[in-house]
Amino acid sequence: MTKQESFFGHLKDESSIKACTSLDELRKEIKQYMTYYNNYRYQWNLKKLTPVQYRDHLLKIS
Repeated sequence: MTKQESFFGHLKDESSIKACTSLDELRKEIKQYMTYYNNYRYQWNLKKLTPVQYRDHLLKIS
């Protein structure tokens, strides 16, 4: 499974996209989920860091 497939699987499972009744609501829900996913959701395969924390970690060691 690719990272993109994993992300979209989590998006479908963890967000409320089915409750959206307009394109604007859907965009808002996706944007909120992406903020959560990148900044607050810890990833086991990224040393238990969020994607943003892991990126920052990699930039520091480069």
